[in-house]
Amino acid sequence: MLNGKNIILGVTGGIAAYKSALIVRELVKRGASVKVVMTPLAKQFITPLTMATLSGNPILVDFFNPENGEWNSHVKLGLWADAYLIAPATANSLGKMANGIADNLLLTTYLSAKCPVFLAPAMDLDMYAHPATQKNIETLRSYGNHIIEPGTGFLASGLEGKGRMAEPADIVKALESYFASTQDLKGRRVMITAGPTYEKLDPVRFIGNYSSGKMGYALAEECAERGADVLLISGPVQVKAHHPNIHVVDVESAAEMYEASMKAAPEQDVEILCAAVADYTPAQCLDHKMKREKTGDFSLELKATQDIAAALGKIKRPDQLLAGFALETNDEVANAKGKCERKNFDFIVLNSLNDKNAGFKYDTNKVTIINRQGEASPYELKDKRLVAKDIVDYAVRLLANKKNTVEI
Repeated sequence: MLNGKNIILGVTGGIAAYKSALIVRELVKRGASVKVVMTPLAKQFITPLTMATLSGNPILVDFFNPENGEWNSHVKLGLWADAYLIAPATANSLGKMANGIADNLLLTTYLSAKCPVFLAPAMDLDMYAHPATQKNIETLRSYGNHIIEPGTGFLASGLEGKGRMAEPADIVKALESYFASTQDLKGRRVMITAGPTYEKLDPVRFIGNYSSGKMGYALAEECAERGADVLLISGPVQVKAHHPNIHVVDVESAAEMYEASMKAAPEQDVEILCAAVADYTPAQCLDHKMKREKTGDFSLELKATQDIAAALGKIKRPDQLLAGFALETNDEVANAKGKCERKNFDFIVLNSLNDKNAGFKYDTNKVTIINRQGEASPYELKDKRLVAKDIVDYAVRLLANKKNTVEI
C-alpha cells in the first residue's frame, strides 16, 4: 500500500529518535520515497548521516543550505508528500503545532502540508498525562491529524507507564491501513446524525442530554477521509468538522433532525444514526420565560417525538445500509438486538454506561457491534476515532455484500 508513496518523516528531539531509523527502513522496504526533516535538537539523538543513508535523500534541518544558500522550501515539501509522519513527536513540538508556532523547518512544513499528518507522541509518562499535553493532542486531533497512540512500557527515565512511542512496525502499519482504506467509500453518499437534541420549554430552558457529538463527528471524519460525501446532521455540540467532504446541517430539536434526515435519506447509500435524540418533547413551549411559583410542585406534560430510526427503516431500499446506536444501562445485548430488529437496522452499535470511560463526553468508547442475525462483535476500549474506524470497516464489508446481493 506504500509502494510509490511520497512520505515526509519528521524527527523531533527525543530519545525515541533512534527508532526513526527503523521507520525509514520499513518505509523504503515497502517502496515509499522518504524525505527526512529533523529539528536541530534531533541531530543530538541520531545523526543525519544515518538517516540520509537509509532514506537515500539528503536530510533537511535548516531553511537553507548554509554552504550554497539553496532554499529548502517547506511549501514544495508539503505539496510533494502523500503523508507527513512525525515520529517521535515530543511534547514541545506537539504544543507548537497545536498553537501554530513555526520556528523550525519541521514545523513550517507541518503548517504547509496538504497531505494527511500522522503524529506518534513520545515522552515520559507524567509529561504525556499532563493536562496541557492532553489538550494539545486533542486540539491536533480536532484539526484532522492522526494520532498514533503511544504504548505503555519501560521509559528512558527508568519509570514505566504510557508515553513510549509506538513501535516502528505499528507506525508503518498505521500508514498502510490509511492508504488501504482511503478510497473504499469513494463515490458513496453517507448521512450521519450526531449530538443531542434540545427540546424547548420556554425561551431559556430545554430538555436535553449529555451527548457531546464526539462519536458522530469521528464517524463523519472517518467516512470523509475514505472518500465519502458526508452529510452530518448535528445537534448542538462544541466539536467541529474539519474535512472538506463533510457538509454540516445544524439542527436543535428532534423535529428538526427528523425533517432533515427524512429529506436527505433517499439520496444516501449509508445512514448512521449516532445522535442521542430525545424520545419526548414538551407538549407546549411557552413564548415567555416560565416563572417559579412561590409554593407547590410543578408538573410537565410531554409528548412523544417522531421516531427517526423507525421512519428511515420503513423507507430503506435494499441497496441502502442503515445503522444505529444503542446506549444501554441494563440487559444491554438483549435490548440492542431488539432495537436492531424493530428499526430495520443492518447493524447496531451497543455501548453501555456501565463500561468505564465509555459513552457520553469521553474521548474513548467501548462498543459491541451486533448484526441482524444477532451475531455480536465486541471491541476493546479505545479512542473514539479508532472506534469510528472499526464501525466504518464493518459498514464497508456489509455494503459490499449488499452490492453483490443486489447485482445477483
